Formats: sequence, structure tokens, C-alpha cells
Amino acid sequence: MYTIEDFRQINKAENIVISLHGQIRLNERNISVDDVMYAINHGEIIEQYPEDYPFPSCLILGLSLGYVYIHVVVSMDDGKIYLITAYVPNLDKWEEDLKTRKG
Repeated sequence: MYTIEDFRQINKAENIVISLHGQIRLNERNISVDDVMYAINHGEIIEQYPEDYPFPSCLILGLSLGYVYIHVVVSMDDGKIYLITAYVPNLDKWEEDLKTRKG
């Protein structure tokens, strides 16, 4: 399992690999790579997905540069952070703490 420190140690733009899906979602949601990096630097891991393929992944709750809470799904391997997706959590699906799924 990852720790947030694992991600913070390599959290630089040149170490972030964005999937096509991730790039499309970032563009749709007006979330920048800088927002993702800020969320990693100031956030916390709230869920771990050890069975994800090709690498385990996790969900980070953090703040964007504009101080909006975002969720970032990332994995890592070989000194790279793989950004899967990022989004603003919806209160229809998340409790007020934005860490706990409803239902």
C-alpha cells in the first residue's frame, strides 16, 4: 500500500504520466496538473485499490490551487505518478467530509 509521502517524494510535473482518459477528464473538469500536484502535496489518501491493474492505485482528497476540494486517483511505478482521473467530489455520492462514500 502507498503512503502520501511516497507520492510527495516524486511529485513533479516531469514525473506525472497522464492517461488519455485522465487528460480528457482534466480538460472537461478544468483541473490542471498544477491542481493535481497541489492536492498531492496537501492532501491525504482516503482509499486504496490494491487490486487495480497494472499497478495498485489510490484515491487522494486534496485541495486545488483555487482551494476547491478534489479527488485524485493515482498509481505509481518506477519513479512515475500515473494520473488516472481527478474530479470535484459530489455530495450526492460523498458524505460532508468528502472521505466517506454514501450508502
